[in-house]
Amino acid sequence: MSDPITHECGVAMIRMTQPLAYYKEKYGTSLWGFNKLFLLMEKQHNRGQDGAGIGCIKLNVQAGLPYMFRERSIKVNALTRIFQKVLKGYEYHSKIGNIQDDHPSTIKHYFDYGGEILIGHLRYGTSGGYGESSCHPFFRKNNWPTKNLMLAGNFNITNTPELNDRLISMGQHPIFDTDTQTILEEIGFDLDQEHDRLYRVYREFDRQRGIEVAGAISRELDLANVLMRASKMWDGGYALTGFIGNGDAFAIRDPWGIRPLYFFMDGEVVAYASERAPLMTVFNKKIEDIQEVIPGEVHVIRANGEFTRKQLREPKQRASCSFERIYFSRGNDHDIYLERKSLGAALAQPILKSINHDLKNSVFSFIPNTAELAFKGMIQELRRIRREEVKNAILEKAKSGEITDSFLDEVIMDNWPRSEKVANKDIKLRTFISQEDNRQELASHVYDITYGTVEEKDTLICVDDSIVRGTTLRQSVINILARLNPRKIIIASTAPQIRYPDCYGIDMSRIDKFIAFEATVLLLHEHGEEDLLQKVYDECKDQQNMPVEMLSNRVKQIYEVFTPEQISAKIAALVKPELSYWDGELEIIYQSIEALRASLPAHVGDWYFTGDYPTPGGYRVLNNAFINYFEHKLGRSY
Repeated sequence: MSDPITHECGVAMIRMTQPLAYYKEKYGTSLWGFNKLFLLMEKQHNRGQDGAGIGCIKLNVQAGLPYMFRERSIKVNALTRIFQKVLKGYEYHSKIGNIQDDHPSTIKHYFDYGGEILIGHLRYGTSGGYGESSCHPFFRKNNWPTKNLMLAGNFNITNTPELNDRLISMGQHPIFDTDTQTILEEIGFDLDQEHDRLYRVYREFDRQRGIEVAGAISRELDLANVLMRASKMWDGGYALTGFIGNGDAFAIRDPWGIRPLYFFMDGEVVAYASERAPLMTVFNKKIEDIQEVIPGEVHVIRANGEFTRKQLREPKQRASCSFERIYFSRGNDHDIYLERKSLGAALAQPILKSINHDLKNSVFSFIPNTAELAFKGMIQELRRIRREEVKNAILEKAKSGEITDSFLDEVIMDNWPRSEKVANKDIKLRTFISQEDNRQELASHVYDITYGTVEEKDTLICVDDSIVRGTTLRQSVINILARLNPRKIIIASTAPQIRYPDCYGIDMSRIDKFIAFEATVLLLHEHGEEDLLQKVYDECKDQQNMPVEMLSNRVKQIYEVFTPEQISAKIAALVKPELSYWDGELEIIYQSIEALRASLPAHVGDWYFTGDYPTPGGYRVLNNAFINYFEHKLGRSY
């Protein structure tokens, strides 16, 4: 992706179902679960680089000893730093003789992360602050084990103000405005309520002493029902993992299936992750071993190891995020690999039409690094099409017996798709230079080229994952590709035009930042249709006082005035830089919605392309985004 955007976080949870001695005997280390957590997070490092955090709980710990632990960091290489830091405690206790490798009980006693349940989180900040306090896991502490709560999630909630109002109406005083804190307090409140109800039941009958009451509460507490009550008003995409202090662990997923969550279980472990392939790699599992958590489902692993799954909320119309497949998730997942190739193949016909099937004078490449799979799919489809053309031409000539060497040279040899790696991602831009002009000069050198791969008569076609803001195209990509001096440059996006804000995990909340929106607004002014902006603004304002279920997309009207091709042409004009060394033609080709859905049939969450939001809160965010644009207000729309 040429335009970097921050996005969904990554989660990991490991619940070992055997004593630590089992893993020591079978795998040679009592740190088996701890090591697996590191690997599971490392295999998902693409999902978050703003910070990381891990948490742990030890089961059946003697009263008076610590049993829940957390470590977080926002420093560079946060994940490695965290694991190195906590391992220092292990090394220290080993050095002084407290920890003995042959006695797993010493590891559980002296090593903070020698517990049976481990969770991890990789953060890309899309709302709230960027300090360590904003990193997951979040921890709600209490002296009662069943009131302790730790959670780590990949989510954005669109109705946080309403949820906070609910907490206030119940007598609480929330002081944080992030959805994470709200979710923590929502679950915590219902957890407290259920704990207190059970406490009163057992105390009323005076059947048991205090320590026995705690054990009875732990056995009777129904965590699934607690989560059901807490989540009934949540609007947004979420995948949550966590545990409470009695040792009950949980995982839940939103009823629209917006955010991904996968798991497997065997006789040794129950493990969860945001992506399927890391679970397969880290635990040496086959693809059929890994399951998706069903949308709206809750999983609970009790302290005694009992596993239950229950429908938390009724599943809604499926809206799994298509950007997960286009870009965010790693491409080593078998299905994602094929889907990205399919997205590239779907661009072949539009490209052939644009170049008038002149493959002889065209060079195909991609913008590194994540567009490579789509590029492979495009090249394979171009070659398939070309083979079919050659076959038909030969068959036609064979009828008249006119197949000659010159014919074969011309038809077969002269017009095959030619691919080169013309662009290389050279450096990561460092923003230590404060002057805007100098930062832009640095940005223009993020990519480098392979000289001599393109001739002046050639059209250079480069595949990109998506085009969000167009900034990197304008400041860097086109600048560097133009140094090859092609006759024409075509940027082919595997994703359609991004027209609407996201509010379920991707950091795309400002509509005025989208190059497609910018281009459309300029077209409205050029065609004397700017009054439509006022009309849409008025309608968005009118909807602010409507019940959320009555909201609709009024912004669609501005895009309906023009064809996608007209908007694409305007985008090309906007991102084309003024260069003294190149004045060739620039064209932008976008994926169609139809082709996108054909390539990703199981991931139809495409609201940022179509404006069709899966939850009512999405339309409120869209209204806020357009109102902010029209009133020249900066900041987020949720």
